Amino acid sequence: MRCALLFLAILSSFPGLAAAQDKPASVAVPTTGRLTLDRLFADPALNGPVTRAAKFSPDGKLVTWLRPNDSDFLRLDLWAAPVSGGAPFMLVDSKALVPDEGALSAEEAARRERQRLAGSRGLVSYDWDKKGEAILAPLGGDLYYVPLANPANPRRLTQTPAFETDGQISPGGAFVSFIRDGQLLGVNLATNSELALSPEAEEAVTYGMAEFIAQEEMDRDTGYWWAPDDSRIAFAKVDETAVALIPRVEIGATQTDIVQQRYPRAGATNATVSLFIRDMKTGEVVPVDLGRDEDIYLARVNWSKDGQTLYVQRQNRAQTRLDLLMVNPATGESKVILTEADLVWLNLTHDFTPLASGDFLWTSERSGWRHIERRKRDGTGVQILTTGNWAVSQIVGVDEAGGRVFFLSNKDDSLEQRLYAAPLSKRRNPTAVTAAGGSWNVTMAGNGKAFLGGFSSPDTPPRLGLYDNNGRLVRWIEENRLNDNHPWSPYLAQRAQMRFGTMIGPYGDTLNWSMHLPPDFDPSKKWPVIVYVYGGPGVQVVQRNWGSNTDQLHAARGYIVFRIDNRGTPNRGRSFERAISRKLGGPEVEDQLAGLAFLKAQTYVDTDRIGLWGWSYGGYMTLRLATEAPDAFAAYAAGAPVTDWALYDTHYTERYMGTPASEPEAYRRASILPRLKDVRRPLLILHGMADDNVTFDNSTAAFDALQAASIPFEAMVYPGQKHGIRDKARAKHVQTTILNFFDRHLGPGPR
Repeated sequence: MRCALLFLAILSSFPGLAAAQDKPASVAVPTTGRLTLDRLFADPALNGPVTRAAKFSPDGKLVTWLRPNDSDFLRLDLWAAPVSGGAPFMLVDSKALVPDEGALSAEEAARRERQRLAGSRGLVSYDWDKKGEAILAPLGGDLYYVPLANPANPRRLTQTPAFETDGQISPGGAFVSFIRDGQLLGVNLATNSELALSPEAEEAVTYGMAEFIAQEEMDRDTGYWWAPDDSRIAFAKVDETAVALIPRVEIGATQTDIVQQRYPRAGATNATVSLFIRDMKTGEVVPVDLGRDEDIYLARVNWSKDGQTLYVQRQNRAQTRLDLLMVNPATGESKVILTEADLVWLNLTHDFTPLASGDFLWTSERSGWRHIERRKRDGTGVQILTTGNWAVSQIVGVDEAGGRVFFLSNKDDSLEQRLYAAPLSKRRNPTAVTAAGGSWNVTMAGNGKAFLGGFSSPDTPPRLGLYDNNGRLVRWIEENRLNDNHPWSPYLAQRAQMRFGTMIGPYGDTLNWSMHLPPDFDPSKKWPVIVYVYGGPGVQVVQRNWGSNTDQLHAARGYIVFRIDNRGTPNRGRSFERAISRKLGGPEVEDQLAGLAFLKAQTYVDTDRIGLWGWSYGGYMTLRLATEAPDAFAAYAAGAPVTDWALYDTHYTERYMGTPASEPEAYRRASILPRLKDVRRPLLILHGMADDNVTFDNSTAAFDALQAASIPFEAMVYPGQKHGIRDKARAKHVQTTILNFFDRHLGPGPR
């Protein structure tokens, strides 16, 4: 329900580039147009050329990224820009390379759904070779090796009826690896010969693939890991034989299929995952000792910098213990060198960072806030590098020569993510590297001397720049300047004003909120409000950034749009987040109702015209509020809602709720279905009929309960659509349906 690259050039190789201000002012364009539904889903993309998957080339001479095509913002092409200056250029035109991509395989479609790439076309991922001379481009189910010297003449590595997924170039550059039909395979680039790196797949048994739970809930998209020198490759074996087959009806426009999906629902049997290491020289394969308990999660796998040690993170089924195993790659023998324990649950991260010295960095929430520590190769000699009542969000890179670790945090403002630096060898107050006023995401160079910084604010659309590690702008990669030529320019004068604030929740917690105000907002009038809710773990909806164009659309229609982050949401420390343990639908609802009371106290709010909508966990929250306080809102729109947590998957649900057997009362309290008889206000439920995440039977069970209680409601279902409805026409239909619903039951504009 669910987010370090090599850079070998030093900054002195950027001659003649002056340091620039890292956040130039946006250009306001005096226009009078209002944002419309048609424009929101038209080409080019309204937010401009927003970058994805930005990387440094291994030689440090280029920056590459995926960019939406101007004629179809769902199709991605590969662009590049020299770090030393010069205009960006298209490196790989996905349509020119493969004009007709054909249909995705079931495995690739599922993988893209898990990565929130469903609907995207063209080049959705890519990989650099070691020398920086070629790029691996997966397109149309095959793999292409694209030389930079002649990108129009790629080398096709595979040409089979099957679909190759998860293509990677080995770190040493000798092999390209991929998954085909559940088997891990490789191509020797020197001989162009294909070799099997794992046994062939069997029914319900695959090799090198991340299982459903790992992809959907653990942010682990792969099931194999190369040693830094290509000497070995570790790969997972996933045995789903004991995972229950859940018959899932995929209702399409012209046909209906019964899909037997191996979906581990809360309390049920998970896949059995084991780990092996193959010696690339001898072909010998050894099993990794993951312990006696097979009912575990293979959370993370990392190699040391020298390839002499494999580190494995093993999480217990209850998610209250996380062990770091140190593995001898020659024998597979392992020992536990570090253990994290929590009475409630433990969050997984990607913060394990091996250092050239043999030490590694780790983050822990033992203090109540996530902080960085340094340890020796065997886990001993712990040094605490950061402390305080603020949280490290993510380690993004290390400058070992300069003795600094870089990380993202909301240390100075809970609404902003900024880049900070701290010493690698002692505890000292971190310094902010990037400017305040918005939110940053960062890709650090492998040597820590530079980074690609993405920034946005309420007045600045997403942009990407190349910076040195002190935060000075070297050059723009994609400035995305808000000028006369920007897609947003016709609507800027009518762009919604954004307000941010805090309130005190029912138990004394400080809760953050935001508002989008209509362009012609007059505080002397009474305005309708649409409250957008998510409310679940792992998602912060109140952030100081460019924000949602859907919120802008609703504001342009004449609604105030309100958001509030309740207890249970991230980046506010362990106590704030874990308030929901065994109580889903409790503290979150209390805080949202407190936010509603705050809204109703505002003199410009029409208290009789406040609506609520959300998707996924937000859909659950919408139904929960519609039954917990049936008259609190005037209308409710719930998208793809969980209605009974026993229907959702193991890793997510059990983290917060335990199992149905161990916590039956918690599951009973959290279920929506027995409560639907209490619905009294207009209700709309939307769902994709082929959803393999929050399966469609969540909504059909709600339909049945509402009908059994003779309660009228509205429903809109989408044939063939998954959890995220990203097809342009159907995504437009979703917003049309929601807006029309609120127009009928709230009425846009002031009274």
